[in-house]
Amino acid sequence: MIIGYARTSTAEQEAGLQSQLRDLRATGCTKVFSEQVSSVGARSELKAAMEFVREGDTLVVTKLDRLARSTAHLLSLIEHLEKKGVALRILDFGGGEVDTRSPSGKMLLTVFGAMAEFERSTMLVRQREGIAAAKVAGKYKGRAPTAQRRENEIRTLRATGVGASEIARQLGIGRASVYRILSSSQSPLG
Repeated sequence: MIIGYARTSTAEQEAGLQSQLRDLRATGCTKVFSEQVSSVGARSELKAAMEFVREGDTLVVTKLDRLARSTAHLLSLIEHLEKKGVALRILDFGGGEVDTRSPSGKMLLTVFGAMAEFERSTMLVRQREGIAAAKVAGKYKGRAPTAQRRENEIRTLRATGVGASEIARQLGIGRASVYRILSSSQSPLG
């Protein structure tokens, strides 16, 4: 059986998720697990896919960065798949495709995984340096707090009897943020 896994970091990347799903189905995936969660978040669909696959199956992803957080994570996933007798196939791998059923595929995957991790690490260093420079120049405002912008919606839903977990689900924010807003003093307007 060919099983696919698709992931984007945010819900705003819907087009990216749809293109991954299209490519996975075109490859012959009969079951596809997908989610919209950052690479550092809990990835329940990846876990479900890893539990679902059986001996002789192939797990397919469109790109390496959709699957693993780091080289160590990649190697851990490959080891888990190998123990189950499952191959890993990456469709877009530097202009080609790679499959862990061959020794050269395993080697390429490990080398490129290390390079991708290095690239991400250096990008994060540059990003932190850029943020620090912007702060010094007084141009960095940071990310706008999502939950606070939705305080009125949160309080309205709560007033109608909706629980915190359901409010968080409906608004696409964290449950802790809902609790934080609900426990804070009433806004000056209300």
